Amino acid sequence: MTDFQTIGVIGAGAWGTALAQTAAKAGRDVLIWSFEQDVADVINNKHENTIFLPGVALEPNIAAVTAMADLDVCDAVLAVAPAQHLRGTLEKFAPFARRGLPIILCAKGIEQSSLSMMTQVLAETIPSAIPAVLSGPSFAIDTAQGLPTAVTLACKDEKTGAALIEALGTPRFRPYLATDLTGAEIGGAVKNVLAIGCGIVEGRGLGKSAHAALIARGFAEMTRLALALGAKRETLAGLCGLGDLVLTCSSPQSRNMSCGLALGRGVHLDDILGSRRSVTEGVASAPAVVALAKRRGVEMPICEAVDDILAGRTSVENAIEALLARPFTLESA
Repeated sequence: MTDFQTIGVIGAGAWGTALAQTAAKAGRDVLIWSFEQDVADVINNKHENTIFLPGVALEPNIAAVTAMADLDVCDAVLAVAPAQHLRGTLEKFAPFARRGLPIILCAKGIEQSSLSMMTQVLAETIPSAIPAVLSGPSFAIDTAQGLPTAVTLACKDEKTGAALIEALGTPRFRPYLATDLTGAEIGGAVKNVLAIGCGIVEGRGLGKSAHAALIARGFAEMTRLALALGAKRETLAGLCGLGDLVLTCSSPQSRNMSCGLALGRGVHLDDILGSRRSVTEGVASAPAVVALAKRRGVEMPICEAVDDILAGRTSVENAIEALLARPFTLESA
C-alpha cells in the first residue's frame, strides 16, 4: 500500500480533470481545486466537467474544492495551473503545503517574466516541496477515457518517484521514471512552440514533407537548448521530448497545432485566442523560449520564426521564406 492515498490536483481544466480521473481510477481519493466556482459545482453535482472535459463520467472518489486550505490533507499534489499562472497559484497554496510534500509539476512552459522553468518557480514559492515533473504524449480526453497513455515522471528522489508511480500508474496510464527534470521541462515547453509552427505548415498547405522536416529540425533545436541547460540527451529522445513533440505536432486536437493551423490559413491571433477558454501554452512560451535560448547562445530559428509571427513582427509568408533562405549546413549543427 502506497503512502500517497489522498492526491490533490491544482487546476480543473481538461488536463487537471483527466489526471484527477486517472488518479481516482488508480484507487486514490482525489481533491481537485478549481479557480472557477461553476466548474467545482458541476464536478460535484454532475460528476462531470461539462465545461472543460465534457462527456467523461468522473469517478465517485473525486471531489472539487475552491479553497486551497482544503488541500492540506493531501499526500501529494499535481500542479496543473497554466505555466504563466503557476507562481501565483503556488503562492496561494504555500501556507497549506506541509514540509516535504511531493508536488508534481504538470504545466508545460517557461515563465515569461523571469525565464524560469516550473521547477525554479516551485523552488522559490514552496522551497520545502519535493519537486517532480510529469510530461509526455498525452491528450486529456485520451487519458480521461482510459485509452493507453505513457508519460515521463521525473523526480531526482528515485524512491519518491517510484512511490508516486505506484500511486498514479494503472495498466492504461503508464508513467516511466526519470531523474532529469530539466530535460522533461524543456521538452514540454519547446514542443508547444514547435506545434504552432507545424500547424502553420499544414494550414499553409506546404505538404507532409515540410511537416516532417519541421518536426526533425525542431527536435534538434529542442535538444540543443536542453543540453545547454544541463539536460541529458536521452531524456529528449524519450516520451517527454520526441514522444510529446510527435503527438502535439501531428494532431489538430492539440491547442497549439490548431492555433498554428488557423494562423497558416490567415486568421488573426487575437481572433483565435478570443474564441478559446483554454490556454494555448505555446503562445506564451514562445518569447520565453527564444529569450532563454539567446541568453544561452543557442540557435533556434524555427522557434524564433514562430515567435516573430505571434508577435506580429513578420508575416507567415515572410517567416517561411526567411527559413527557406537560410544557408545549408551540417545536419548535426
